[in-house]
Amino acid sequence: MLYGDRDAMRKVFVAAFGKASRNEPMSPMEEVIAAVIAEHPEYHEILRTGRIEEDYTVERGKTNPFLHMGMHIAIREQVSIDRPPGIAAAWRALCLREGDPHRAEHLMLDCLAETLVEAQREGTAPDEVAYLDAVRRLAGL
Repeated sequence: MLYGDRDAMRKVFVAAFGKASRNEPMSPMEEVIAAVIAEHPEYHEILRTGRIEEDYTVERGKTNPFLHMGMHIAIREQVSIDRPPGIAAAWRALCLREGDPHRAEHLMLDCLAETLVEAQREGTAPDEVAYLDAVRRLAGL
């Protein structure tokens, strides 16, 4: 799979959704993807029909479901390896405060998106320290 190929990446979500729907064996990554998909029933119709070609733009008032779910996956990966160091503790504190890991991830998504937009604007790598600080502030740490 080419990671720069938008449609190939979207097909991974469709395939994981299909396997989960049919109760088929999945790779560990497909299991992570399927878990995120399960938490987003608002995207199930898109995945069921395999409509991956649509452009989701802010200008058109559309949330990109693949980007949104991909960011959940990124946060889960960050927490699982504690990178940046301290993100797992901040996530746990945010989960306790919110009472819901999914809600905590949604709050973290805003911090992650801001960090990525800033990096893109500046042409630099994402600032992990600023990202971690933003999540820690959210968590009250």
